[in-house]
Amino acid sequence: MIYDRVSRRSVLTTSAGALTASIAGCSAGSGQTGESGDTGDGSVAITHTVSMEPVGEVAFRAVPERWLTYFPGYADMGVALGHGDGLVAVGNVPRYHVDAYDELPGVSVDTEGLTEVLGEGGIDTEIYYELDADVHLTDPQWLINNSAFGLEADAVDEVATNVAPFLGNTVFRRTDAWHDYRYYTLYEAFETVAEVFKERERYEAFRAFHDDVIAAIHADLPPADRRPNALLTFGDGDEPERFSPYRLSDRGTNKKQFRDLGIADALADTGISGLSTTDRGRIDYETMLEVDPDVILVRGHEDKTADEFADTVLAFMRDHEVASELTAVQNDRVFRGGPIYQGPIQHLFSLERAATEIFPDTFSGELFDRDELAAIVAGES
Repeated sequence: MIYDRVSRRSVLTTSAGALTASIAGCSAGSGQTGESGDTGDGSVAITHTVSMEPVGEVAFRAVPERWLTYFPGYADMGVALGHGDGLVAVGNVPRYHVDAYDELPGVSVDTEGLTEVLGEGGIDTEIYYELDADVHLTDPQWLINNSAFGLEADAVDEVATNVAPFLGNTVFRRTDAWHDYRYYTLYEAFETVAEVFKERERYEAFRAFHDDVIAAIHADLPPADRRPNALLTFGDGDEPERFSPYRLSDRGTNKKQFRDLGIADALADTGISGLSTTDRGRIDYETMLEVDPDVILVRGHEDKTADEFADTVLAFMRDHEVASELTAVQNDRVFRGGPIYQGPIQHLFSLERAATEIFPDTFSGELFDRDELAAIVAGES
């Protein structure tokens, strides 16, 4: 599929019968010698094309300088490729967790300088015009099918036509009925973003680093019959009574660390479905007790340290009439569930945290070299 859109920055004339490709340019005054698509005769030179479902092919006449995304995981991908300075907005700033960057020398993002795409009443498309980005690394179907945003397909199409194209895939979960096109793994999506920024070498270095970390962890993992199962939920507030369940068997990117560790889904064969755009599903402690998982993972608490989580959420569960009967609560095996959205940097830290918490007798301390990872992000590897 060729996404039939032309940006305001340039026009591509195709041969007879060919479809028009969506074209993304760079901001004026970029000074990118050798990367610009200007030909000197008023026509547009395409430097590279990138394809990703559901949009299809997008043609670029330069590496994007200003970019935005709804998904913090895609923001993390851009940072991992050394393009964090060009990030101008994310959908929900508080859900973009950047504390991992503090452990990587020279890596940082000023979240206070980011614009939030999602407003109190949804998403106003005017924000895209104001930000004037070169590309929107966002799945347009996510915007159209999420009723909280209040966006129609025509409005999203107009942004793609008049501002800059969309390119992205909703990869953090796989439970939405409207997502009837290809899914991408974390590293497949990361590779696509690397193509956008023409950062193949940096991506390959990062992928190799990731593979080495995974191999080292797998070498020390207990055998499958000695690994616990886990219930992953979203439970907001310090005293949660009801929870929205996730399925670890859902191969979304925000569960990758648990798959990497071979953690079994405690909800297997229960008939309980995972959270989606149309199903916010709720379970209580009585339902949890029927399952009685070995480990409980609670999302919605990434702003807390491990001790703060234990002193609030876990402490509440210990004193709760029903929750206190849960095996995981009695064994202090209730942990923060990790970010809803995560990219390649965030995943490595989530993996390390999950490994050391769930397998404390096997893993401890730092499981990967921070300086080496920072050098990859900086393009110095």
